[in-house]
Amino acid sequence: MSLITRFNGNMNVIGRLLKEYRIKKDLSYEKLSAKLELMGISIHKQSLYDIENNKRTVKDYELFGIAYILGIDVNDLLLDIKKNFKN
Repeated sequence: MSLITRFNGNMNVIGRLLKEYRIKKDLSYEKLSAKLELMGISIHKQSLYDIENNKRTVKDYELFGIAYILGIDVNDLLLDIKKNFKN
């Protein structure tokens, strides 16, 4: 039994938008992983793939680092979940 709760069957809510922004910035998994490592945030390229495919959770500091490197606000990666809670 897994102790990790899923939201709508997903391990995270940023996967789709992470992939979109990463591709727009022309960053491979390896390049993004290397840039994160320089910030002191260790996320292997396979883990980035897993995040994009909703197979891995994302820690708060990882979310910040990803957004920082992509040159976007953290909230830009949370747009999909915001749609679920609109009035």
